[in-house]
Amino acid sequence: MKILMIGGNGFIGKNLVKFLKDQQVQVYDISPCLFQGNYEYIQGDFFDDIELFKVVDEADYIVHALSTMNPSNSNPKYLMGYSRDLIQTVKLCERVSKSQKGMLFLSSGGTVYGEQSIQPIPEHAKLQPINHYGNVKVAIENAISIFNRHNKSNIRIARISNPYGPGQNFEKGVGFIDAVLKKVMAGESIEIWGKGDIVRDYIYIDDVCNMLKTIIEYRGEETVFNVGTGIGTSQNSVIDIVETLGLKVDVHYAAARDVDVQTSILDNHRIRALYHNDLCGIEEGIKKYYMYLNDGC
Repeated sequence: MKILMIGGNGFIGKNLVKFLKDQQVQVYDISPCLFQGNYEYIQGDFFDDIELFKVVDEADYIVHALSTMNPSNSNPKYLMGYSRDLIQTVKLCERVSKSQKGMLFLSSGGTVYGEQSIQPIPEHAKLQPINHYGNVKVAIENAISIFNRHNKSNIRIARISNPYGPGQNFEKGVGFIDAVLKKVMAGESIEIWGKGDIVRDYIYIDDVCNMLKTIIEYRGEETVFNVGTGIGTSQNSVIDIVETLGLKVDVHYAAARDVDVQTSILDNHRIRALYHNDLCGIEEGIKKYYMYLNDGC
Protein backbone atom coordinates (compact mmCIF):
# COMPACT_ATOMS: atom_id res chain seq x y z
CA MET A 1 0.00 0.00 0.00
CA LYS A 2 1.28 3.45 -0.93
CA ILE A 3 0.79 5.71 2.10
CA LEU A 4 1.07 9.51 1.90
CA MET A 5 2.08 11.12 5.21
CA ILE A 6 1.02 14.78 5.18
CA GLY A 7 3.00 16.69 7.80
CA GLY A 8 5.50 13.87 8.07
CA ASN A 9 8.25 16.11 9.46
CA GLY A 10 6.30 16.56 12.68
CA PHE A 11 6.77 14.68 15.94
CA ILE A 12 4.17 11.98 15.32
CA GLY A 13 4.72 11.78 11.56
CA LYS A 14 8.44 11.12 11.65
CA ASN A 15 7.97 8.43 14.29
CA LEU A 16 5.02 6.79 12.54
CA VAL A 17 7.07 6.37 9.33
CA LYS A 18 9.34 3.92 11.20
CA PHE A 19 6.34 1.74 12.06
CA LEU A 20 5.12 1.62 8.46
CA LYS A 21 8.33 0.14 7.05
CA ASP A 22 6.38 -2.71 5.46
CA GLN A 23 4.48 -0.17 3.32
CA GLN A 24 5.54 2.22 0.56
CA VAL A 25 5.58 5.58 2.33
CA GLN A 26 5.76 9.10 0.91
CA VAL A 27 6.38 11.96 3.33
CA TYR A 28 4.90 15.31 2.28
CA ASP A 29 5.93 18.46 4.14
CA ILE A 30 6.81 22.06 3.36
CA SER A 31 10.14 22.08 5.21
CA PRO A 32 13.30 20.31 4.04
CA CYS A 33 13.71 16.67 5.01
CA LEU A 34 14.74 16.46 8.68
CA PHE A 35 15.38 12.73 9.08
CA GLN A 36 16.41 9.63 7.19
CA GLY A 37 14.47 6.47 6.55
CA ASN A 38 13.06 4.05 4.03
CA TYR A 39 10.61 6.41 2.34
CA GLU A 40 10.26 8.97 -0.43
CA TYR A 41 10.33 12.61 0.65
CA ILE A 42 8.33 15.24 -1.23
CA GLN A 43 8.78 18.88 -0.25
CA GLY A 44 5.49 20.62 -0.96
CA ASP A 45 2.88 23.01 0.36
CA PHE A 46 -0.27 21.54 1.91
CA PHE A 47 -2.12 24.75 1.02
CA ASP A 48 -1.29 24.54 -2.68
CA ASP A 49 -4.16 22.62 -4.28
CA ILE A 50 -2.23 21.60 -7.38
CA GLU A 51 0.79 20.27 -5.45
CA LEU A 52 -1.32 18.58 -2.79
CA PHE A 53 -3.84 16.85 -5.06
CA LYS A 54 -1.11 15.53 -7.33
CA VAL A 55 0.45 13.49 -4.49
CA VAL A 56 -2.94 12.60 -3.01
CA ASP A 57 -4.14 11.16 -6.32
CA GLU A 58 -1.06 8.94 -6.52
CA ALA A 59 -1.49 7.48 -3.02
CA ASP A 60 -3.63 4.60 -1.80
CA TYR A 61 -3.98 5.88 1.77
CA ILE A 62 -3.43 9.28 3.38
CA VAL A 63 -2.38 10.13 6.94
CA HIS A 64 -3.17 13.78 7.76
CA ALA A 65 -0.81 14.79 10.57
CA LEU A 66 -0.46 18.50 9.84
CA SER A 67 -1.60 21.44 11.97
CA THR A 68 -0.49 25.07 11.86
CA MET A 69 -1.71 25.76 15.42
CA ASN A 70 -1.36 24.32 18.91
CA PRO A 71 -3.62 24.72 21.96
CA SER A 72 -1.56 27.51 23.54
CA ASN A 73 -1.40 29.78 20.49
CA SER A 74 -4.78 29.00 18.93
CA ASN A 75 -6.78 31.75 20.62
CA PRO A 76 -4.67 34.63 19.23
CA LYS A 77 -4.14 32.80 15.91
CA TYR A 78 -7.62 31.37 15.50
CA LEU A 79 -8.28 32.85 12.05
CA MET A 80 -5.34 30.90 10.66
CA GLY A 81 -6.90 27.68 11.91
CA TYR A 82 -10.32 28.34 10.41
CA SER A 83 -9.23 29.96 7.14
CA ARG A 84 -6.35 27.59 6.41
CA ASP A 85 -6.37 24.29 8.34
CA LEU A 86 -10.14 23.79 8.27
CA ILE A 87 -10.80 24.87 4.68
CA GLN A 88 -7.87 22.98 3.17
CA THR A 89 -8.64 19.82 5.13
CA VAL A 90 -12.23 19.90 3.89
CA LYS A 91 -10.87 20.14 0.34
CA LEU A 92 -8.62 17.16 1.07
CA CYS A 93 -11.55 15.17 2.47
CA GLU A 94 -13.57 15.90 -0.65
CA ARG A 95 -10.72 14.69 -2.87
CA VAL A 96 -10.19 11.55 -0.80
CA SER A 97 -13.93 10.86 -0.61
CA LYS A 98 -14.51 11.15 -4.35
CA SER A 99 -11.67 8.76 -5.10
CA GLN A 100 -12.76 6.33 -2.35
CA LYS A 101 -9.30 6.26 -0.80
CA GLY A 102 -8.65 5.63 2.86
CA MET A 103 -7.51 8.40 5.21
CA LEU A 104 -6.60 8.79 8.87
CA PHE A 105 -6.97 12.25 10.42
CA LEU A 106 -4.94 12.90 13.57
CA SER A 107 -7.24 14.85 15.84
CA SER A 108 -6.75 15.85 19.48
CA GLY A 109 -7.94 13.83 22.44
CA GLY A 110 -7.93 16.45 25.17
CA THR A 111 -8.96 19.58 23.33
CA VAL A 112 -11.96 18.22 21.41
CA TYR A 113 -13.60 16.86 24.56
CA GLY A 114 -13.00 19.88 26.77
CA GLU A 115 -14.11 19.61 30.39
CA GLN A 116 -15.86 16.28 31.04
CA SER A 117 -17.45 14.98 34.24
CA ILE A 118 -16.90 11.34 33.26
CA GLN A 119 -13.28 10.15 33.17
CA PRO A 120 -11.85 8.31 31.27
CA ILE A 121 -13.68 9.95 28.36
CA PRO A 122 -15.34 7.61 25.82
CA GLU A 123 -15.53 8.37 22.09
CA HIS A 124 -19.27 9.02 22.29
CA ALA A 125 -18.87 11.89 24.79
CA LYS A 126 -20.19 15.29 23.72
CA LEU A 127 -17.46 17.39 22.12
CA GLN A 128 -17.13 20.74 23.90
CA PRO A 129 -13.73 22.36 23.22
CA ILE A 130 -12.63 25.39 25.23
CA ASN A 131 -10.08 26.77 22.76
CA HIS A 132 -9.97 27.40 19.02
CA TYR A 133 -7.45 24.61 18.39
CA GLY A 134 -9.94 22.06 19.68
CA ASN A 135 -12.81 23.73 17.86
CA VAL A 136 -10.99 23.55 14.52
CA LYS A 137 -10.40 19.84 15.12
CA VAL A 138 -14.08 19.36 15.94
CA ALA A 139 -15.14 21.23 12.80
CA ILE A 140 -12.88 18.97 10.72
CA GLU A 141 -14.26 15.88 12.46
CA ASN A 142 -17.82 17.00 11.70
CA ALA A 143 -16.95 17.46 8.03
CA ILE A 144 -15.40 13.99 7.96
CA SER A 145 -18.54 12.52 9.53
CA ILE A 146 -20.69 14.03 6.78
CA PHE A 147 -18.38 12.80 4.01
CA ASN A 148 -18.45 9.32 5.54
CA ARG A 149 -22.23 9.37 5.83
CA HIS A 150 -23.13 10.64 2.37
CA ASN A 151 -20.20 9.45 0.24
CA LYS A 152 -19.53 6.13 2.02
CA SER A 153 -15.99 7.40 2.58
CA ASN A 154 -13.28 5.56 4.46
CA ILE A 155 -11.93 8.39 6.62
CA ARG A 156 -11.06 7.59 10.21
CA ILE A 157 -10.23 9.82 13.17
CA ALA A 158 -7.60 9.24 15.85
CA ARG A 159 -8.06 11.35 18.98
CA ILE A 160 -4.59 11.24 20.49
CA SER A 161 -4.05 12.13 24.14
CA ASN A 162 -0.65 13.54 25.20
CA PRO A 163 2.24 11.81 23.43
CA TYR A 164 5.86 12.18 24.48
CA GLY A 165 9.20 10.70 23.53
CA PRO A 166 12.03 10.98 20.98
CA GLY A 167 11.57 13.66 18.36
CA GLN A 168 9.31 15.95 20.38
CA ASN A 169 10.09 19.66 20.69
CA PHE A 170 8.26 21.49 23.47
CA GLU A 171 9.29 24.83 21.98
CA LYS A 172 6.56 24.29 19.38
CA GLY A 173 3.98 24.70 22.13
CA VAL A 174 3.21 21.18 23.34
CA GLY A 175 5.03 18.52 25.36
CA PHE A 176 5.12 18.93 29.14
CA ILE A 177 7.29 15.88 29.80
CA ASP A 178 9.65 16.91 27.02
CA ALA A 179 9.93 20.41 28.52
CA VAL A 180 10.58 19.14 32.04
CA LEU A 181 13.34 16.72 31.05
CA LYS A 182 15.12 19.05 28.64
CA LYS A 183 14.96 22.08 30.93
CA VAL A 184 16.13 20.16 33.99
CA MET A 185 19.02 18.67 32.03
CA ALA A 186 19.94 22.19 30.89
CA GLY A 187 19.81 23.52 34.45
CA GLU A 188 16.73 25.64 33.81
CA SER A 189 13.61 26.09 35.94
CA ILE A 190 10.17 24.75 35.03
CA GLU A 191 7.14 27.04 34.80
CA ILE A 192 3.76 25.48 35.52
CA TRP A 193 0.55 27.36 34.88
CA GLY A 194 -1.70 26.71 37.85
CA LYS A 195 -1.06 24.50 40.87
CA GLY A 196 0.36 21.51 39.01
CA ASP A 197 -2.84 19.52 39.45
CA ILE A 198 -3.71 19.46 35.74
CA VAL A 199 -4.11 15.79 34.77
CA ARG A 200 -3.26 14.36 31.37
CA ASP A 201 -3.18 10.95 29.72
CA TYR A 202 0.50 10.77 28.76
CA ILE A 203 1.36 8.09 26.20
CA TYR A 204 4.76 7.06 24.88
CA ILE A 205 5.21 7.77 21.18
CA ASP A 206 5.91 4.12 20.27
CA ASP A 207 2.51 3.13 21.67
CA VAL A 208 0.87 5.94 19.70
CA CYS A 209 2.46 4.74 16.47
CA ASN A 210 1.52 1.11 17.05
CA MET A 211 -2.09 2.12 17.67
CA LEU A 212 -2.17 4.35 14.58
CA LYS A 213 -0.74 1.52 12.49
CA THR A 214 -3.52 -0.70 13.82
CA ILE A 215 -6.15 1.85 12.78
CA ILE A 216 -4.63 2.16 9.30
CA GLU A 217 -4.88 -1.61 8.87
CA TYR A 218 -8.39 -1.80 10.38
CA ARG A 219 -11.27 -2.57 8.00
CA GLY A 220 -14.23 -2.52 10.40
CA GLU A 221 -17.11 -0.10 10.89
CA GLU A 222 -15.74 2.17 13.63
CA THR A 223 -14.51 5.57 12.47
CA VAL A 224 -13.34 7.28 15.69
CA PHE A 225 -10.66 5.95 18.05
CA ASN A 226 -9.21 7.36 21.25
CA VAL A 227 -5.45 6.82 21.35
CA GLY A 228 -4.35 6.92 24.98
CA THR A 229 -3.53 4.83 28.03
CA GLY A 230 -6.70 5.37 30.05
CA ILE A 231 -4.56 6.52 32.99
CA GLY A 232 -4.17 10.11 34.19
CA THR A 233 -1.05 11.71 35.68
CA SER A 234 -0.82 15.21 37.17
CA GLN A 235 1.96 17.63 36.31
CA ASN A 236 3.18 17.47 39.90
CA SER A 237 3.35 13.68 39.64
CA VAL A 238 5.45 14.01 36.48
CA ILE A 239 7.83 16.22 38.49
CA ASP A 240 7.99 13.57 41.22
CA ILE A 241 8.81 10.84 38.70
CA VAL A 242 11.55 12.95 37.13
CA GLU A 243 13.10 13.51 40.58
CA THR A 244 13.26 9.74 41.16
CA LEU A 245 15.82 9.73 38.32
CA GLY A 246 18.15 11.73 40.56
CA LEU A 247 17.33 15.06 38.91
CA LYS A 248 16.60 18.24 40.83
CA VAL A 249 13.58 20.09 39.48
CA ASP A 250 13.15 23.81 40.17
CA VAL A 251 9.47 24.62 39.69
CA HIS A 252 7.83 28.04 39.46
CA TYR A 253 4.03 28.20 39.54
CA ALA A 254 2.25 30.90 37.54
CA ALA A 255 -1.37 31.87 36.99
CA ALA A 256 -3.52 29.21 35.35
CA ARG A 257 -4.39 29.61 31.65
CA ASP A 258 -7.94 29.60 30.32
CA VAL A 259 -6.95 27.39 27.35
CA ASP A 260 -6.12 24.39 29.56
CA VAL A 261 -8.62 21.66 30.40
CA GLN A 262 -8.25 20.56 34.03
CA THR A 263 -8.47 16.80 33.50
CA SER A 264 -8.31 14.75 30.32
CA ILE A 265 -8.04 10.95 30.41
CA LEU A 266 -9.12 8.94 27.38
CA ASP A 267 -11.12 5.72 27.49
CA ASN A 268 -9.08 3.38 25.26
CA HIS A 269 -11.29 0.28 25.25
CA ARG A 270 -12.13 0.62 21.55
CA ILE A 271 -8.53 0.65 20.32
CA ARG A 272 -7.46 -1.92 22.92
CA ALA A 273 -9.99 -4.33 21.42
CA LEU A 274 -7.76 -4.24 18.32
CA TYR A 275 -4.31 -3.61 19.79
CA HIS A 276 -3.41 -5.98 22.62
CA ASN A 277 0.30 -5.31 23.30
CA ASP A 278 1.35 -3.96 26.69
CA LEU A 279 1.60 -0.17 26.94
CA CYS A 280 4.60 1.66 28.34
CA GLY A 281 3.85 2.93 31.86
CA ILE A 282 4.51 6.56 32.73
CA GLU A 283 7.48 5.81 35.02
CA GLU A 284 9.05 3.49 32.46
CA GLY A 285 8.38 5.93 29.62
CA ILE A 286 9.91 8.94 31.37
CA LYS A 287 12.98 6.91 32.30
CA LYS A 288 13.31 5.58 28.75
CA TYR A 289 13.02 9.06 27.27
CA TYR A 290 15.51 10.49 29.78
CA MET A 291 18.04 7.80 28.87
CA TYR A 292 17.51 8.61 25.19
CA LEU A 293 18.16 12.31 25.82
CA ASN A 294 21.07 11.58 28.12
CA ASP A 295 22.76 9.59 25.37
CA GLY A 296 22.84 12.79 23.32
CA CYS A 297 20.25 11.67 20.77
